[in-house]
Amino acid sequence: MTVDIHGFTTPTFAPLRDAFAACFTLGQHGGSVAVVHRGELVAELWGGYSDAAQDQSWRQDTLVNVWSTTKGIAAIAMAMLVDRGLAAYDDPVAKHWPEFAANGKAGITLAQALSHQAGVNGLSVPMDLRGLYDGTPYAEALAAMAPLWPPGSRSVYHSISLGTLIAEPLRRITGESLGSFLAREIAAPLGADIFVGLPESEEPRVADLIEGPKTNDGVLETLASPYPQAWRNPSIRPTEPNTRAWRAAEIPGANGHATAKALALIYGDLVSGASKLLSPQALAQATLPRFEGVDAASQTPSAFAAGFSLLPPNGRAGAFGHSGWGGAFAFADPTEGFGIGYTTNQMLGFDDGIDPRRALLVDTLYRLLDAQK
Repeated sequence: MTVDIHGFTTPTFAPLRDAFAACFTLGQHGGSVAVVHRGELVAELWGGYSDAAQDQSWRQDTLVNVWSTTKGIAAIAMAMLVDRGLAAYDDPVAKHWPEFAANGKAGITLAQALSHQAGVNGLSVPMDLRGLYDGTPYAEALAAMAPLWPPGSRSVYHSISLGTLIAEPLRRITGESLGSFLAREIAAPLGADIFVGLPESEEPRVADLIEGPKTNDGVLETLASPYPQAWRNPSIRPTEPNTRAWRAAEIPGANGHATAKALALIYGDLVSGASKLLSPQALAQATLPRFEGVDAASQTPSAFAAGFSLLPPNGRAGAFGHSGWGGAFAFADPTEGFGIGYTTNQMLGFDDGIDPRRALLVDTLYRLLDAQK
């Protein structure tokens, strides 16, 4: 598909435009990419269509559900509480969420929970989408259940529950939801266009997600593993974010709506040397490895800090961030001093775990940075 590419780059990063254009030959329908380097926005590009019928052009302010890329943003929120002395990663989750101590979970720490080691990768009781959207039924069921494996013995990706493991302690500590905290403490100071719990007024600029032929491959692998709970109770379709009910809810592990620029601004801030969000000490704690090994469900390499993935695709050692189902991603590289965000509405599936669009964009970015040395 040939499309017009809109936006800008600084001269140094001009080749990113061709790389982004090439993404449309790899399955991209609509999307955006942005990079903040050493505190400066050096690229913001967008193009394609925000709807399947190709009636609506992707715009600079188009929002899209970024799935688990939201987990990295939730991790930043928790890191801000740690930075302020309101929580510690070694705290039991139950210190801030007393009900969570039920059924043998009293000793599970925030660090274990945020690195997918809590043993509650999903619910062990039936839950429908309404319970997830309301939030309270889902949180109460998570608090009441027994661990599905001995906490700390292995890491199994907590697809949806990780968000609740951050949001519920945060709510008890601050008295506000994660979506409210995000709006006030992260989005507003940085001018970042991002939401968890989308206001109805923003609906006209949200892109619909488009399911690809292999989008569900990873889900099916998890369901066939010994740890299927991550994608049960409730089951979630790739196109569920096209509903108002999904967008309006707060699902802090999966339903952030953002622009690529917003993601780049947030991660770029963290490695700018003058962060508005976190002290250097807090960032070091938040990105300290908490698990390195193999995910017990997918049998693939896994490395997590306190909510951040330490294996961002194509990222180099020290990079941290998170990707999302179907293609969205955001991460920072402290050594190179950049934050990058990518959003798309065309969900792909890929056998080797590397989205070709992401590989192309990140490889190009590193090549340009290496050429400056």
